[in-house]
Amino acid sequence: MTVDQARGWGEGAIWVDARPDEEFSRDHVPGAFSLNEDHWSELLAQFLPNLSPDKKVVVYCSAESCNAARDVAKRLRDEAQLKDVFVLQGGWEEWLKKNR
Repeated sequence: MTVDQARGWGEGAIWVDARPDEEFSRDHVPGAFSLNEDHWSELLAQFLPNLSPDKKVVVYCSAESCNAARDVAKRLRDEAQLKDVFVLQGGWEEWLKKNR
């Protein structure tokens, strides 16, 4: 999933930041939810009420080399039974490049 594809969904996308809390606190995609492995249960409980069947979930982490987004996306598919879950290619680094 590229930045341009995800942005094309507009309000139909829910952004999920899989980076550690301190990175999320510094900056993140506007409107993104923090959902990382460190505080999975607590953050998942806060995230789930924001879902709706017509929304696609876009998960990102720091960069292409980061596995956190893939791990969180897999858990959302497996544990939360979500189907429309996508990983952002290039992660936060790519988002920044496209939004300067």
